[in-house]
Formats: sequence, C-alpha cells, structure tokens
Amino acid sequence: MAAQKVILGADHAGFELKEKLKSVFKENEIVFDDLSLVFDEKDDYPDVAFKVAKRVAREKNLGVLICGTGIGMCMTANKVKGVRAALAYDENTARLSRQHNDANILCLGGRTTDEKLAKRILKVWLNTRFLEGRHLTRVEKIRAFENE
Repeated sequence: MAAQKVILGADHAGFELKEKLKSVFKENEIVFDDLSLVFDEKDDYPDVAFKVAKRVAREKNLGVLICGTGIGMCMTANKVKGVRAALAYDENTARLSRQHNDANILCLGGRTTDEKLAKRILKVWLNTRFLEGRHLTRVEKIRAFENE
C-alpha cells in the first residue's frame, strides 16, 4: 500500500464512516492525520474540505474526505489549486480516478456507501498508481488552467 501520508476529514454526516475506515490505515501501517477528531453535528463540509485540501496541496499528500454523499466535499476540495478530488462509488471509479486523473483526494459518501464497500474502494484507491502517458497531458491541462 501507499507509504504516503493521508490527510482525513469528515463532516457530521461522514464522521462515522471515517472512523471505520481508520482500520484500513492501521492494518496497512499507513500514516494518516485526522483533521476531524471530534464529532460535531455543526461541522459543515466546506470548512472540512478546505482544511484537508489545503494540506494535501501544500504537502503533496493524499487525502480522504467524507460527507453525506461525497459530492459537497468533492466540489469544495476541487476549488483548491493543486487538488484533483474524485468521488468514487465503486472500485472501478476509484481505480480510474487514480490511473487516469491522478486524483489526490478520494471523496466518499457516508450516507450512500456502506462500510464494506468503502473499505474496498479505499484499498483500491490507495494501491493504484497514475498511468501517466496520454493521461499526463490531460492533467497538465488542468494544472495550466489553474495557473492562468
């Protein structure tokens, strides 16, 4: 599995799933930094997403964000320069987000993804590498736009 540090974050709707996913990191000896240590029903996904996304972009780490559907986290995280957040809903979308898009943040839905599936998605995502080749040209177009 990936040796890179992973930055975790969840709002109130994703907190429970985030806690369950920690076992994947521990079992595979992956270093992680949880920025949402305490459940707070007032946590808003933009606040958490920006905090995690800024760290991922600045430190060149990977990240995992979880809200009710994963959509809000994904939309917000992608506002941060250098972030390529992807909402994955199965193992194939997780794999493709890494292979083709070099996604550096995985977004999941705490209310839409059960624990077993979320763990499989996370494992696939962490174990998949960017293919580069023709995909690198596309990612470079995203980077160029960010720098305009």
